[in-house]
Amino acid sequence: MADVVTMPKLGFDMAEGTLVRWMVQEGEPIAKGAILAEIETDKATVEVESGFEGIVARHLVPEGEIVPVNTPIAVIAAPGEKLDDKAGLGEEVKPPVTPPAQTAEVSPTEIATNEQVPKDQANELQGGVKASPLARRMAEERGINLSQVQGTGPGGRIVKRDIETYLPAPVSKEAPPQVRTVPAMVEMPGTPVFESQTVSLNRLRLAIGRRMTEAKQQVPHFYITHEYDMAALLSLRQQVNAFLPDDEKTSVNDYILKAVSLALREYPNLNASLNGDQVVRHGQVNVGVAVAVEGGLLTVVCRDTDRKSVRMISADVRSMVARAREGKVKADDIEGSTFSVSNLGMFEVEHFIAIINPPEAAILAVGSVRDVPIVENGQVIPGKRMKATISVDHRVSDGAEAAQFLQSLKKYLEEPLRLMV
Repeated sequence: MADVVTMPKLGFDMAEGTLVRWMVQEGEPIAKGAILAEIETDKATVEVESGFEGIVARHLVPEGEIVPVNTPIAVIAAPGEKLDDKAGLGEEVKPPVTPPAQTAEVSPTEIATNEQVPKDQANELQGGVKASPLARRMAEERGINLSQVQGTGPGGRIVKRDIETYLPAPVSKEAPPQVRTVPAMVEMPGTPVFESQTVSLNRLRLAIGRRMTEAKQQVPHFYITHEYDMAALLSLRQQVNAFLPDDEKTSVNDYILKAVSLALREYPNLNASLNGDQVVRHGQVNVGVAVAVEGGLLTVVCRDTDRKSVRMISADVRSMVARAREGKVKADDIEGSTFSVSNLGMFEVEHFIAIINPPEAAILAVGSVRDVPIVENGQVIPGKRMKATISVDHRVSDGAEAAQFLQSLKKYLEEPLRLMV
């Protein structure tokens, strides 16, 4: 029996996707897990794998089509299997009927000429002011605004005597305002001239704006900041990287991801999401990593972070970041995170707060490692410190639990050998 492939839901808020390209053509074989098509979502272009094995018997959607989630897009059949003409189509979708354009009818009264205007309105000016032809001519010659003249004729009509007796309001003789001399702008030689530009938001930026607006409006955030001594971790990283080739060297963020995942094991209420009036505490620790890409921000997901070594975390994240920046992410790369980390340390950011990525319950914002003076045993000595701020959904957790999580994170960051065993 033939299997129907539908437009996958690649995110909890995804409603539709664009079928960018078919990777396997009609009549060609496909293995389970092979790339069937490229789908563009609000976030990225995703390579969609086939969940079935057989022959791609029929494409139900042309390339470039925008397709709602769960709509059939292809039929995969067994070799030699004959398909019904409507296989995979389901109910026939009829295009919306556009009502014929209606021609507006113009009544004779709407095309009346000035000659057809009633005589009692012939002398009425814009704004309802009535004046005789002579009064209008006299006002024009004398520069009088008829709207400021009180009419004494029938029905308040302005007549000759009203113009003759009109006295304009006295003009105030205040001292003229002082004019300040502003120095002329001196253009510096070689200074470039920039023009204003209007740039449309791309789909990724629109999605970020929509989701982050919803998060800030609907999720009651609270924030807690902790400072960590990073000297021991930096020393350990230096020793580890001495044994690794250049393309496999670990980053500070790799150790932070491992430390976060272990701390989440101790505080599963933060490795959670809110589902109505229930909190779902996830069995897996899948840490999302915010990545800057062209035109926006994307979160790639390191799955089972707590069960991987730092070196494995580094390799996984490096490959996913490369795919994200090339626009070639897989569905598993960007979905399924249970907690997120946003690190701006490479930009020399001391401290910032991040917006929670729904439906997660929390996100950790990480700043840079800084050389700062510290006091130890009454002596001022140089130290290496890093600030991290957790944003938490107050419906799921409270300040005490979040603070305890940051304290647990401290033992892993300041005693980094715990990350290696």
